[in-house]
Amino acid sequence: MDDIGPYHRGLYRLPLSYPAMYCVLSTVGEGTISNISAVGCTIETDEPLPEHEQVALRLLLPDKPESLPIASAQVRWVNGKRAGVEFIQVERAANLRLHSFVWDRMIERIQVIQQERAALS
Repeated sequence: MDDIGPYHRGLYRLPLSYPAMYCVLSTVGEGTISNISAVGCTIETDEPLPEHEQVALRLLLPDKPESLPIASAQVRWVNGKRAGVEFIQVERAANLRLHSFVWDRMIERIQVIQQERAALS
């Protein structure tokens, strides 16, 4: 049996709040994404997700009317109804959209921080 060590995220996640849908073990549900990176997110669901299970996600992001499909994601940690998931399989077009969305939000965040610092000087 493999030992599974603690999960450590590799990229900064952007704080936000957007709806999502998930499917795990033939259960479909709704949740809220509370942060996101190009390779994962935190989701809060009505029922706790099973740790180490594969889930399919559909993220409802504000950049386009259609949802962003994540074909496969691995639940890395669970804390009550919050779970951290790592995106495993994302089709090419969805992956480009995801990276673009995260990049654009990071640029916006940096600009806000710069404006706040300039206002303090």
